[in-house]
Amino acid sequence: MLPSLRSWHETYGTQGLTIVGIHTPEFFWERDPARVRSKVKELAIPYLVVLDNDHGNWDRFRNQYWPTTYLIDKQGNLRYRHIGEGSFAETEAMIRALLAEPA
Repeated sequence: MLPSLRSWHETYGTQGLTIVGIHTPEFFWERDPARVRSKVKELAIPYLVVLDNDHGNWDRFRNQYWPTTYLIDKQGNLRYRHIGEGSFAETEAMIRALLAEPA
């Protein structure tokens, strides 16, 4: 997953794609902001990663699985969801289609 996210960030970031990683901890030790910052730095993640300790975003999206990818259009509408790894070509095609839409 991470290689694809990096690639999309590099390829489409200048075209308007904004990637936001949401870290929703499963275990208590994953809640520590310092540990999350350290891991983000260690993995050289180039996009924003937010910490969702209270599962607020998780619940709002009615998420149940790690990882889940959501694509939101320029108007703020959820347009695509993929659960799990894989379907990278399909996801990238949808990214291109959404970026091509008028603002």
